[in-house]
Amino acid sequence: MENLKTALVVGASGVIGKNLTAYLQSLPDWKVIGTSRKPMPGNVETIAVDLLDEGDVATRFATLDHVTHVFYTAYQDRPTWAELVPPNMAMFRNVVETIEKVSPKLEHISFMQGYKVYGAHLGPFRTPAREDDPPIMLPEFMTEQQRYMTAKQQGKSWSWSAIRPSVVGGFAPGNPLNLVSLIAVYASISRELNVPFRFPGKPGAYHPLIELTDADLLAKATVWAAVTPAAANQAFNINNGDLFRWEEMWPKIGRYFGLETASPVQLPLAEVMRDKAPVWEALRERHGLQYGYEALSAWPFGDFVFSWDYDFLADGSKARRLGFHEYADTEQMFYRIFDQLRAEKVIP
Repeated sequence: MENLKTALVVGASGVIGKNLTAYLQSLPDWKVIGTSRKPMPGNVETIAVDLLDEGDVATRFATLDHVTHVFYTAYQDRPTWAELVPPNMAMFRNVVETIEKVSPKLEHISFMQGYKVYGAHLGPFRTPAREDDPPIMLPEFMTEQQRYMTAKQQGKSWSWSAIRPSVVGGFAPGNPLNLVSLIAVYASISRELNVPFRFPGKPGAYHPLIELTDADLLAKATVWAAVTPAAANQAFNINNGDLFRWEEMWPKIGRYFGLETASPVQLPLAEVMRDKAPVWEALRERHGLQYGYEALSAWPFGDFVFSWDYDFLADGSKARRLGFHEYADTEQMFYRIFDQLRAEKVIP
């Protein structure tokens, strides 16, 4: 096909990468290659590579001379913010420098950021956050990645885009860093134990305004930014376009699962849910569920998200002013993903 574009999705099995890969596959003018240590569904050409190993990246990517677009969604977790920088910068640099060498057809490199660039993970920050807000003091690997890309792109024929979603809601079974599936597992265990569906976060986190980003919407926005000349070499906040408070959303989620909601109680999920594997395994056996407890539970991530006792939102109008006009209904996003999790036997 004339004008066929070839996408390399780095981190294709994560919440963001999996949905992005599926969206690209639905488009007629894209060929998709994914990096993943797990087998990818469908007919996605998959490369298993150690992104931290410069030599392995060079070897595995040696034949990718036809790649036109890189979509970088990979991430390695570490215990502290400072410790996140070296591995995440090394992986990113290995991919960028290798692909730039091997593919003369390279047109664009897209990479994922998030509201961490605004200091949202540290405490109250200016809201709504805007793309031109001044950076926070380092260490912060997303800011480092953008500085690296800005310098690297000078004088080059290819361009870049930095995509900044809020917490992403998407269907990626077996990936525990997924807020929607975490809530679904928490609700399923609450029902099994016959206890009310309580919001487990900090007392002040029940009331502030928050927004999320639907992974399907994010995929569309990511591709839009990668192929739109006016979006080149810029960052974009991408969010659903609506706002909510947990005090309004939590009872609605409870009703979906047939649960009564009781007053919030701060429950450190990393502690409270530690001994719930036998409960889940009983559910798994009874309902024929696909995944064990460890594959679905990232309770410290839940503690982190449910600790935000301040408004958590950014201005998403920049992308819309440049032509990206998609929105997503956050409440319906929850229900859609819950339905998918049930249909795929992830939750009962």
